[in-house]
Amino acid sequence: MSFQEFKPRQFQQIPMVVKNILIINVVLFASKFFLAGKIDLDRYLDLFPIGTEYFKPHQFITYMFMHADFSHIFLNMLAVYMFGSILENIWGSKRFLNFYLLCGLGAAALQLAISAFHNEYTILLGASGSVFGLLVAFAMMFPNTELQLYFVIPVKAKFLVIGYALFELYNGFFAHDNVAHFAHLGGLAVGIIIMLIWKRNKNFFF
Repeated sequence: MSFQEFKPRQFQQIPMVVKNILIINVVLFASKFFLAGKIDLDRYLDLFPIGTEYFKPHQFITYMFMHADFSHIFLNMLAVYMFGSILENIWGSKRFLNFYLLCGLGAAALQLAISAFHNEYTILLGASGSVFGLLVAFAMMFPNTELQLYFVIPVKAKFLVIGYALFELYNGFFAHDNVAHFAHLGGLAVGIIIMLIWKRNKNFFF
């Protein structure tokens, strides 16, 4: 797939949905600290395991807009800006938003399923699942585009996605940390599925 397969659109440096995603994430992140000791936003907006005391259905959406610390939100929002701006300009706002949310939902579903299987209590927050979906979509459309890994190492998009997938798969099974590796893989997998379906059927709703 390439740019030529899409109808030309007016290019916006920060298109509407990407801009609103950035704003919502920054506002909620700042609010966590300004409201500390008064309102625990994480308790209401992070995604808690289904069936637990604090779980609410809306958390399947709101968890995508919450972050743990500065590096967490900075890296995710940088990726949303870099890849999301390109994709939204090509797809349009509605299709981009659908894709972003579906990848986030897939990320949550896989991580919660794996955690339940291992009888673990996992609280999810962050846009990483959706970001991995954006990355794989970009790589499938522009596989030979060179990206800068850690801002210094040039690597083609297709190899970067493969490397990240293997890294997350390994850490998902063997790393004992607080990172939701299977959420990343869930977002990536949903992104691949949507892109493959859409490649066969350009009228696919996403």
